[in-house]
Amino acid sequence: MEHYYLTDPGKVREQNEDSVIITKNHSNEYIMAVADGMGGHSNGEVASSLAITHLADNFKELKSIGTKDDAIYWMRAITNEINALIYKYTEDNPTSSGMGTTLVMAILTDSFLLFGNIGDSSGYVIRNGQLHKITTDHTLVNLLVQSGELTEKEAKEHPRKNVLMKALGANVTAELDIFDVESDVDGIFLCSDGLTNMLDDDQIIKVLNSDLSIEAKVQKLIYKSNNRGGNDNMSIAYLIKRGE
Repeated sequence: MEHYYLTDPGKVREQNEDSVIITKNHSNEYIMAVADGMGGHSNGEVASSLAITHLADNFKELKSIGTKDDAIYWMRAITNEINALIYKYTEDNPTSSGMGTTLVMAILTDSFLLFGNIGDSSGYVIRNGQLHKITTDHTLVNLLVQSGELTEKEAKEHPRKNVLMKALGANVTAELDIFDVESDVDGIFLCSDGLTNMLDDDQIIKVLNSDLSIEAKVQKLIYKSNNRGGNDNMSIAYLIKRGE
């Protein structure tokens, strides 16, 4: 396995409200995650950091994530714990009202690959040099696309394209989408919407298919996004499976 992650504030935002991690537990099972915080005045940074820190600390302590069913149960439980932590923080700190975070994660073991998502950060797999999006964005415009009221092209230009329908910390309960994916992939790629708002899938996979090192590929994607305006914070978690 090769993996690398990076976060960047972009060219416009004063603060970086993204958090990102790739880590493994005692059985060399991997978790990758990206969280994109919201709330302003450092509150988004607090929310995303709470999410990633709690997720990573708990996973690292596991002897093993167990079976696929065990992993799904753990993903739902940890998401609810994170949601409760953020919700309690806003109760204890009234000025942070409205803070929250997206969360996209992937768990990779020898037996299975699972994705979890809430919000509009994205999870992909790479197979045969192609990028395949696994997660579904919980945004207003995506709902309108699915109902046929907007085309995908119209959604990209819509003035309310960043309005979230789900996020951690927004409600007392959190509902995580979970995706069971064939694990025979060449790579796993997670990112916040700061990247996908600047680069389309074809531009991303062109860089990932290049002969650069894994670190240079991730850095180049951030550079290209900043070159196009860097309107938001950007985070990437990228893992390459070897010997497939």
